[in-house]
Amino acid sequence: MTLDEPLIIYVDGRGGDSSGYGYYVPSTGESDFVQKSGMTNMEAEYAAILSALARYADLQQPLVLYSDAQTVVSQLNHEYSIKKDTLREMARKAWLLINKYPHVDIKWIPRNENPAGKMLG
Repeated sequence: MTLDEPLIIYVDGRGGDSSGYGYYVPSTGESDFVQKSGMTNMEAEYAAILSALARYADLQQPLVLYSDAQTVVSQLNHEYSIKKDTLREMARKAWLLINKYPHVDIKWIPRNENPAGKMLG
């Protein structure tokens, strides 16, 4: 993989009593999962994105993030407003991290096409 090729990362989060979040990088096989109780589905999805963005911020290559949370993807792409303060703050952190990369695409995919979701059970 060259620095011009985007690094592809799949992210997923799950809210509720057994909430958690994580990411999976197919090209390297690297994955990470963090269990953190008390998160909503959207908070967990944002946490997954933040985790992946922070982990690879020093790579200096384009990224493509795939998420099955359509609302979160649309919010980060400035298509939907963010009404909840906690989510707005998480989005601000994500945008700051996104600015460290030469280019970031955040794309929605159906849940059944998201390999990161398999980590969450």
